Amino acid sequence: MIYKNYPMVSRVVFGRGSFNQLDEILSPKRIGRNAPFIFYVDDVFKGNHWLTSRITLSYKDKIIYVPTKEEPKTSQIDKYVEDIILEYSELPSGIIGIGGGIVMDIAKAVSLMLTNQGESKDYQGWDLIKNPAIYHVGIPTISGTGAEVSRTTILTGPERKLGINSDHTPFDQVILDPELTKGVPKDQWFYTGMDCFVHCVESLNGTFLNAFSQSYGEKAFELCQEIFLRDELTLEEAQDKLMMASWHGGMSIAYSQVGVAHAMSYGLSYLLGIKHGIGNCIVFDHLDEYYPNGVAMFKEMKVKHNIELPQGICAHLEEDQFDTMIDVALSLEPLWENAIGKNWKTKITRQKLLELYKKM
Repeated sequence: MIYKNYPMVSRVVFGRGSFNQLDEILSPKRIGRNAPFIFYVDDVFKGNHWLTSRITLSYKDKIIYVPTKEEPKTSQIDKYVEDIILEYSELPSGIIGIGGGIVMDIAKAVSLMLTNQGESKDYQGWDLIKNPAIYHVGIPTISGTGAEVSRTTILTGPERKLGINSDHTPFDQVILDPELTKGVPKDQWFYTGMDCFVHCVESLNGTFLNAFSQSYGEKAFELCQEIFLRDELTLEEAQDKLMMASWHGGMSIAYSQVGVAHAMSYGLSYLLGIKHGIGNCIVFDHLDEYYPNGVAMFKEMKVKHNIELPQGICAHLEEDQFDTMIDVALSLEPLWENAIGKNWKTKITRQKLLELYKKM
């Protein structure tokens, strides 16, 4: 048995108002006047003085507002990297991502591609990155994706939606400030929180499960139940706990994997551009065959929070469109192996996936 030597985020600050310490955390990492800090910030914060006034720009530092209507594409990453190379004489001192999973993934991917030649699509897969990334920092403003702690950055390429999974992907520094999650719209709060819940269910019911993943998965699962099913928490407590659930949910898949919902939602996302959180919910709603208890609990949470999922999104698709989604889903072999076992190909057929997609 060969054991993976997994990297983790080496430094993390947690606490309400900890975002105020951004400047003192970054200052020692500045390489020089010509090596800027580049801040990728969710464009929902454009004009939001409460947040942006706390980002101190010096020398050639720059804020780039990132549109988050669509999931990040490899072409978008390549463009950001090219812009930096053309504009600056030196590599940046660091890349800082402030936002949800999309912005976290962009910050991770840009920091990797600044030190690895070629196009980002060539690195979609497992352990293809050769050189360490430049210094990169993650500051989540919504909780659930686990992107702040994971060793992947999920990108949609010309042929597939797949992460750059590598030991160099995790952030060097994360700032977990639950205050930054205030003002998240309720449906988005739910969908992203359910990403965390689904991480736990898929990890805890997977064939790759071990005590390491289980300890994180169980904690996150317990926190999700407390947040989404009980009425015992104040808003602040719920924000704090969901931020920790996201962290633990992300850690629960470090030594294991996700499963059926993630594999199939990648297909939806690739073809229809459906965002990851809501895509997971749409798929998970139909997976009682694989995760009966988790799906029953999910349906209970949905009712409790008055969440209506989009219906009939696959109703008017052509055969070739279903084929595209099925191809994307089936290409994620480690996810299927975790969900079903080594002989998954005998159980997960194209016909089976077609039937499931048609329900959506």
